[in-house]
Amino acid sequence: MAVEAAGEIIQKTADILPSVKSAAAGLAIAIGGAGPAIAIGLIASKAMEAIGRNPEAAGKIFVPMILTIAFAEAIAIYALVMALIIKFV
Repeated sequence: MAVEAAGEIIQKTADILPSVKSAAAGLAIAIGGAGPAIAIGLIASKAMEAIGRNPEAAGKIFVPMILTIAFAEAIAIYALVMALIIKFV
Protein backbone atom coordinates (compact mmCIF):
# COMPACT_ATOMS: atom_id res chain seq x y z
CA MET A 1 0.00 0.00 0.00
CA ALA A 2 2.75 2.45 0.95
CA VAL A 3 4.79 1.40 -2.06
CA GLU A 4 1.86 2.12 -4.38
CA ALA A 5 1.37 5.55 -2.80
CA ALA A 6 5.06 6.31 -3.22
CA GLY A 7 4.88 5.17 -6.83
CA GLU A 8 1.95 7.52 -7.48
CA ILE A 9 3.82 10.44 -5.93
CA ILE A 10 6.87 9.70 -8.07
CA GLN A 11 4.72 9.51 -11.20
CA LYS A 12 3.01 12.84 -10.42
CA THR A 13 6.40 14.43 -9.80
CA ALA A 14 7.72 13.08 -13.10
CA ASP A 15 4.65 14.47 -14.88
CA ILE A 16 5.04 17.98 -13.48
CA LEU A 17 8.86 18.21 -13.74
CA PRO A 18 9.01 19.58 -17.34
CA SER A 19 6.57 22.35 -16.42
CA VAL A 20 8.55 23.31 -13.34
CA LYS A 21 11.80 23.30 -15.33
CA SER A 22 10.26 25.56 -17.98
CA ALA A 23 8.98 27.99 -15.35
CA ALA A 24 12.35 28.02 -13.57
CA ALA A 25 14.21 28.63 -16.83
CA GLY A 26 11.84 31.47 -17.70
CA LEU A 27 12.33 33.09 -14.31
CA ALA A 28 16.10 32.68 -14.55
CA ILE A 29 16.35 34.52 -17.85
CA ALA A 30 13.74 37.13 -16.89
CA ILE A 31 15.42 38.06 -13.64
CA GLY A 32 18.92 37.54 -15.03
CA GLY A 33 18.19 39.76 -18.02
CA ALA A 34 16.42 42.58 -16.20
CA GLY A 35 19.46 43.69 -14.20
CA PRO A 36 21.84 43.95 -17.14
CA ALA A 37 19.17 45.70 -19.22
CA ILE A 38 18.76 48.38 -16.56
CA ALA A 39 22.53 48.64 -16.12
CA ILE A 40 23.17 49.05 -19.85
CA GLY A 41 20.53 51.77 -20.04
CA LEU A 42 22.07 53.65 -17.14
CA ILE A 43 25.59 53.27 -18.52
CA ALA A 44 24.61 54.62 -21.93
CA SER A 45 22.55 57.41 -20.38
CA LYS A 46 25.41 58.63 -18.21
CA ALA A 47 27.91 58.33 -21.06
CA MET A 48 25.71 60.42 -23.36
CA GLU A 49 25.23 62.95 -20.57
CA ALA A 50 29.01 63.17 -20.10
CA ILE A 51 29.58 63.57 -23.83
CA GLY A 52 26.90 66.24 -23.94
CA ARG A 53 28.68 68.19 -21.22
CA ASN A 54 32.13 67.76 -22.74
CA PRO A 55 32.03 66.77 -26.44
CA GLU A 56 35.83 66.77 -26.71
CA ALA A 57 35.99 63.84 -24.29
CA ALA A 58 33.83 61.60 -26.48
CA GLY A 59 36.78 59.41 -27.48
CA LYS A 60 37.83 58.92 -23.86
CA ILE A 61 34.28 58.08 -22.78
CA PHE A 62 33.24 55.82 -25.65
CA VAL A 63 35.72 52.95 -25.15
CA PRO A 64 35.12 52.52 -21.39
CA MET A 65 31.38 52.73 -22.05
CA ILE A 66 31.56 49.89 -24.59
CA LEU A 67 33.69 47.77 -22.23
CA THR A 68 31.31 48.33 -19.34
CA ILE A 69 28.32 47.45 -21.50
CA ALA A 70 30.09 44.24 -22.56
CA PHE A 71 30.69 43.30 -18.92
CA ALA A 72 27.04 43.95 -18.08
CA GLU A 73 25.92 41.92 -21.09
CA ALA A 74 28.09 39.01 -19.92
CA ILE A 75 25.86 38.70 -16.86
CA ALA A 76 22.83 38.30 -19.12
CA ILE A 77 24.68 35.64 -21.11
CA TYR A 78 25.43 33.77 -17.88
CA ALA A 79 21.73 33.93 -17.02
CA LEU A 80 20.88 32.53 -20.46
CA VAL A 81 23.33 29.67 -20.00
CA MET A 82 21.85 28.87 -16.60
CA ALA A 83 18.32 28.94 -18.05
CA LEU A 84 19.35 26.55 -20.81
CA ILE A 85 20.98 24.23 -18.29
CA ILE A 86 17.85 24.25 -16.14
CA LYS A 87 15.62 23.58 -19.13
CA PHE A 88 17.58 20.85 -20.88
CA VAL A 89 19.52 19.04 -18.15
